[in-house]
Amino acid sequence: MRRFLRIYLPFSKAGMQEMMAYRFNFIFHLIGEMLSCFVMYFVWLAVFESSDSSTFMGFSMVDMTVYLFISFMASFLTYSDGAINIGEEIRDGSIVMRMIKPVNFDMYLLFHELGSRFVSIFIVLVPMSVGVELYKFFVTGSVMFSLPNFALFSVSIIIAYLVSFYFNVCYGFLAFFLKNLWGSSVLKDAIISFLSGAKIPLAFMPPALAAVLTVLPFASLSYTPVMLYMGIYDAPQIIWSLSLQLFWLVFFWGLSKLIWRLAMKRLCVQGG
Repeated sequence: MRRFLRIYLPFSKAGMQEMMAYRFNFIFHLIGEMLSCFVMYFVWLAVFESSDSSTFMGFSMVDMTVYLFISFMASFLTYSDGAINIGEEIRDGSIVMRMIKPVNFDMYLLFHELGSRFVSIFIVLVPMSVGVELYKFFVTGSVMFSLPNFALFSVSIIIAYLVSFYFNVCYGFLAFFLKNLWGSSVLKDAIISFLSGAKIPLAFMPPALAAVLTVLPFASLSYTPVMLYMGIYDAPQIIWSLSLQLFWLVFFWGLSKLIWRLAMKRLCVQGG
């Protein structure tokens, strides 16, 4: 383990340095995502104000506000740009240098991303969690923070990030076959944003569709952590949702290894 960390921890340090070197890019991206979140807040505020009922599909406006901002935080923390990095390295040929180095390719990507994720924890997770809890306190007049729910959310968000990472590694390896992933990446992100419940809670979907979407891997990226944070799941649902997350993690990890072995047989770069 000590040798493993000695090899891969420098990649995390490099990821942190890269994040700080391009900090304005990160800040502007964060501001853009926050504006999108506030737009969704005002949309749902208009929906509730135009409704005769104080609840919609079992959600109050307070619940919806918490859902939106925690969902934004979960999506931001679990975002992985591994597919983009892999696609670019395949396109320009620099992946050849990665292949000849005595390091595991996906471990290099993982630890490099973890460096930037650590920065995001302090910039996004802490302020957003405090802000949401203060909002609930001022609206309801009582402290509603639950340490067990936050602990479950933390465990779930870690698994969700790993699911997202290995899913994007699998997708990134498709560049070995498709050569360029930029256009399809835009479509992929839009589909995941919808299917993960990041924009609309899956509970709002028709029952049959919601039942299908909750077992797909995309629900593990955002919807599951948010439900755990809000304390909506009971004990059996908690066990089921965490087990499902672990299943998808193992599935995409194994799939990434399989695709890597197949891709090695047909590497073709466009500028290297």
